[in-house]
Amino acid sequence: MTAAQRMNFTKAAPKVFKAMIALDAAARADLDPTLVELVQIRASQVNHCAYCLDMHTKDARKAGESEERIYQLNAWREAGLYTEKEQAALALTEAVTVLTDGFVPDAVYEEAARHFEESELAQLIALIFTINAWNRIAVSTRKIPGTE
Repeated sequence: MTAAQRMNFTKAAPKVFKAMIALDAAARADLDPTLVELVQIRASQVNHCAYCLDMHTKDARKAGESEERIYQLNAWREAGLYTEKEQAALALTEAVTVLTDGFVPDAVYEEAARHFEESELAQLIALIFTINAWNRIAVSTRKIPGTE
């Protein structure tokens, strides 16, 4: 049984929504579209955001991502399907999303910094905190997958 959506955030906070759209566009600029979707799917998996999982798996397919890599993303470390750069981005995604110990481990950050130029790394961090914000909006308002 699916719980009812609590509110339409877009209508309830249109200025915030508009700012989020601008932040989202800025965060993804200059990053590979497939990598963007992998990061957004992985953060959404960690955050249990069904709405964002639905949206970003569809967007990943449109960006040319394979079904196999989408299906195995939840086990990316074991799958052997992702490049070193993608793995570094996914590890950073998990570290920034969870913040279990209150920080991002140096080894995770340094591995990401090895694969991304500083400006790209800044974009990646922005992408990660942006999808986390979207996840929190969708989860807290119970946004229904497949709806606008």
